[in-house]
Amino acid sequence: MIERSVGHATFVIRRSYAAPPRCVFHAFADAAIKRRWFVEGEGWTIDEFTSDFTVGGRERSRFRFGDGPTMTNDTIYLEIVPNERIVFSYTMTVSGTPISISLGTLQFAADSAGTRLVYTEQSAFLDRPDDAGERNVGCYALLQPLADEREQAPGQREIVGVPRFPL
Repeated sequence: MIERSVGHATFVIRRSYAAPPRCVFHAFADAAIKRRWFVEGEGWTIDEFTSDFTVGGRERSRFRFGDGPTMTNDTIYLEIVPNERIVFSYTMTVSGTPISISLGTLQFAADSAGTRLVYTEQSAFLDRPDDAGERNVGCYALLQPLADEREQAPGQREIVGVPRFPL
């Protein structure tokens, strides 16, 4: 018999980006841009990525690293305040088995560097109580490709629907 457990964790990540809030927010709202920084990367195979960035809308990614197991991230958007806040819930699975359920809040504010992003996550880790630290580190690392995406020199990366921003 498998022993069942739930571990809970809350963490906060603060980052600054050298781009205005509308451009950082847009990197979450635009499906093509989000796919580029959120799920693509060396060694990763993306089997599916869909996004409906509306309140009540869903996002789904199905991916694997190398020959590893299939992982999924299923998200539902609960609140969207353009250029200010995104609240969402997501479930992660590995090989079809749920490993966590989380509530995430992204807050965007102008600061002297461009944008101050505050990400707060409250998670329930299912039968894997040691994952809280790994998730914090993973989320922090995931926000670096967002920086790379948004902080390109003007003209290097086309931002569909939003004017290029001067840095």
